[in-house]
Amino acid sequence: MSRMAENWIRLLGPPVIESPGAAPPQPRGRKAWAVLAYLALQSDGTGRSRTASLLFPDAVDPLGALRWNLSELRRTLDGVTVAGDPLRLVLQAPWRCDALEVVDSAGSTGVDPRGFSGQLLEGLNFADSPVFDSWLADQRYRLDNAVQSLLYEAALAALAAGAPGEAAELASLVLQRDPFHADCNAVLVKALVALGEHRRAREHVTKCGNVYRQELGLPLPAEVRRALSDAAPEADPGMPATAATVRSYLDAGGSSLWAGAVDRGLDQLRLAVVLAQRTGDDHLLAESLVTLSGALIHQAGRRGAEVADFLHRALQAEGPDGASRTAAAAYRELGYLSVQRGVPDRAAGWLDRATLAAEGFPDEQARILAIQGMLASDTARYDDAVTALTESGRLAKAVRNRRQQAFSEALLGRVHLLRGELELAAACLDRALVWIAEEHWTAFEPFVAGVRGETYLAAGRLEEAAALIDRSWVMAELAGDHCYMALAAGAEARLFLAHGDLAAAEHWIDRGLEPTPWYLWYSAKLLDTAAEVAIASQSPRASGFVERLAELASRSGMREFVVRAQSHRAVLGDEGAAQAVPWLAKEIDNPALAAFLAERRQL
Repeated sequence: MSRMAENWIRLLGPPVIESPGAAPPQPRGRKAWAVLAYLALQSDGTGRSRTASLLFPDAVDPLGALRWNLSELRRTLDGVTVAGDPLRLVLQAPWRCDALEVVDSAGSTGVDPRGFSGQLLEGLNFADSPVFDSWLADQRYRLDNAVQSLLYEAALAALAAGAPGEAAELASLVLQRDPFHADCNAVLVKALVALGEHRRAREHVTKCGNVYRQELGLPLPAEVRRALSDAAPEADPGMPATAATVRSYLDAGGSSLWAGAVDRGLDQLRLAVVLAQRTGDDHLLAESLVTLSGALIHQAGRRGAEVADFLHRALQAEGPDGASRTAAAAYRELGYLSVQRGVPDRAAGWLDRATLAAEGFPDEQARILAIQGMLASDTARYDDAVTALTESGRLAKAVRNRRQQAFSEALLGRVHLLRGELELAAACLDRALVWIAEEHWTAFEPFVAGVRGETYLAAGRLEEAAALIDRSWVMAELAGDHCYMALAAGAEARLFLAHGDLAAAEHWIDRGLEPTPWYLWYSAKLLDTAAEVAIASQSPRASGFVERLAELASRSGMREFVVRAQSHRAVLGDEGAAQAVPWLAKEIDNPALAAFLAERRQL
C-alpha cells in the first residue's frame, strides 16, 4: 500500500506551503503567516479577541482584520480546520507542519530532525506588532533549542544502534549550530572512535580544546576528554558471566553508593554492565545500564553524553516497544535530563513514554510524577505541578519510599513558595527536612534548607532565613554541587538585598555565577536575582543580566522568567517590553508574579 502524499506547512525558514504536483496557493501577507504560526503553537487554542489584539493592535477593526486573515488561511489550506473561539488549528492527513513536528516529536518516533532548519517565520518582520514580535522571538529560541536537542538525541540513538557514521553526521550538524555544545563534541568523538578513525577523534579533541581556550577562556570539557579515553573496566576473565554474578555486582554497587563510596560503587556497576554484555541477556544488560546511569546522574552528578549514551543503549537492548520497569526508568531519566537541560518539549515526550511503560509499577510512577511536577513548575504550570507532586507523594508513601516522598514534598514546597503561599510552603519543606534527617540524606539537604530559608525571607523573618541559607551554601559548597551553590548564592544575595547591603548582594551574585549548574532553572533564577540587584544598585551590568535571562528563559520555555525578563527590560526603558508584560502575564496563574508586577506598575 503506497503512502499518502503529504502537504507541508513549512514555518521554519522562509514560510511556504508545499504539496505534491502543481504549486499550491500561498497565504497573502505576512500577518496571515503570523496568524498561522501563532495558532499552530497554541495547543490549547487561543481567544479570538486576544489573538486580534496581539496581531492587529493598530487596526480600526482588529477582529475584522483577524477574520480576513483566517479566510485567507482557509483558502490556501484545504482540509485544515481553523475555527472556534478559542481558535484552534487542526491538521488532518495529509497535512503536516514542521513546527508542530518539532514540539511533538519527543512523544513519537520516526522523525528525522535533518529536515528542520531555519528560524520560525524567517525573513518576516513584525515591528508594528511589538507584543507579537516579542512572542516570536521567544518561540524562535524555543524551537531552535528543540531542533538542536532532536539532532543530539538522534545522534545518541544512532550510536546506540551501531550506526556511528550517522551519529557523526548528526552530531556535526549540531556543532555547526553551536560549536560549544560539549555533549555533541563528546558524541562526535565517540562516533569517530567507533568508526576506527582514532586520528580524527584525537584531532577533534585538540581542536575543541583550542576553541574553548581561545574563545571562552575555558579548559576542554571533561566529557569530551573522557569520550576519547574512557574504556570499559577489565573483568576477571575467569569470572563467570551469569545473571547471578551480574546481580551480585549490581547489589554491591548499590550498597557502596548507599554507604557514600561513590567511586567504588560506580566501578562495581560498570563491571556489572561488562558482565551483562557477555551473558547475551538483553534485559539484564538494559537493567545494568539503567542502574549505572541512575548512579552517575544522582550520585556522581553527571548529566552529559556518557549518561545519555548509556540510557539509549539500554532502550536499544530492551526493545523499542518495551513496557517494563527498566524501560520506564530509562525514559524517565531521559526526561529528567531534558528538564535540567531546559528542553521542555523533549522532556514532556520522554515522560509521557515513561508513564506508558510504568503501568503497574507504583514506585516508578511516583518518580515519573515528581519529574513531571518539576517540569510543570519550571514552565509556570503551577496547578499541574501541584497535582503531579501531590500524587507522587501519595504513591511514594504507599510504597514506603521515604526519600521519594521527601523529594516530591520539597518540590511541592518550592511551588508554593513561587506562588507566594508561604504557610503551605513552610509546612511542606518542614516535613521534607524531617524525612531527610531520618534518611540521613545530606546530599539533598542544601536544596530544602535553601528553599526553606527563602520562605522565611519572603515572610520577613531575616534571622531564621540567614541560618538556613548559610547552611545551604556551606553544605552545597562542601559537596561541590553547582546547582545548589547557585541556589544558595542567589538566596544570600536576596537576603543582603533585604538588608539594603547592595555591595554584599553583588558579591554573592558573582559567587553564584562562578559554578555552571546542569539544571538551567537555577541559572535562570540566579540571573533574575542578579538583574534585580543590578537595577537596585544602578549597575551598568543590569542590561547584560537581563538579556542573558531573556535568552535562557525563552530557549527553555521558562514562561515566568520570560515575563520577569521583560519586566526588567521595561524598568530599563524598553517600551516594547512594557507592552508585552501584561499580555504575557495573563497566561500565568501566579498571585506572587501579579503582585511583583503590580508593585512595578506594569499590569
